[in-house]
Amino acid sequence: MSPLHVDVITPTKQGEQNALPNLVLIHGWGMHGGVWQPVVKKLASYFNLHIVDLPGMGFSKPVEPSDLDAIADKVIEILPPNADVCGWSFGTHVAMRAALKQPDRFKRLILIAGTPRFVNTGDSVWEMGIDAEVYQRFATSVSQDYQNTLVRFFSLQCMGAEDARATIKQLRKSFAERPVPTMGTLQKALRILLENDMRSEIALLKKPVLLVHGDRDRLVPVQAAHWMAQHLPFGHLRVIAGAGHAPFLSHQSQFVDALVQYLEPPVGIT
Repeated sequence: MSPLHVDVITPTKQGEQNALPNLVLIHGWGMHGGVWQPVVKKLASYFNLHIVDLPGMGFSKPVEPSDLDAIADKVIEILPPNADVCGWSFGTHVAMRAALKQPDRFKRLILIAGTPRFVNTGDSVWEMGIDAEVYQRFATSVSQDYQNTLVRFFSLQCMGAEDARATIKQLRKSFAERPVPTMGTLQKALRILLENDMRSEIALLKKPVLLVHGDRDRLVPVQAAHWMAQHLPFGHLRVIAGAGHAPFLSHQSQFVDALVQYLEPPVGIT
């Protein structure tokens, strides 16, 4: 039995459930499935939703080992048939790794604020992420005072975006609704983001991929999304003007419209 907690949201009528495609939602670092709540009602008109809490976050128990492959394996275990999978930030790394391991379990991918490498290499080869020294200072602050660091992290995600204050408020509200992840869980996930480099594997990801990215994202610059769109075999990029790292919160209608236009589900249930 998988240790992952999954909220399944479907229409009440069985016929309506059968008519709608399955959409899996995977949250970002330090968060949980509750972060999707502001767009759940809109998405549930078009999809059967499967909202995941990653290991050690929200209501899900930690797993050992807790490397990216192990986390991806746990997600693969709970995938419904013929699933479209949407990941945000850290969740894009999980989604891509899982799709590379078991491509037949996936229909399409949606990657929000995705990147093949989160941290710069320091040799001018990859400069579309976070400076390694800045990242290390952040990791150290998590060790020293991780709850306050998480609050500051929410602000960083929204820096430069339109309506940043409302988005930060929503992130903090969502975060407080489920158990706080342990420092160990957060540190292990930070190490994954530090070390994971999928640049050489992007061309092997032969599923259709929609990239959704804010043009004001300060954590993952939009240039990373353009790089992915150029290197994915079947990549399509949708840039949302004025959005930061969490466009599904700051620009909800535009985000839902982008998904619906790309995935083309049956006419929504009202």
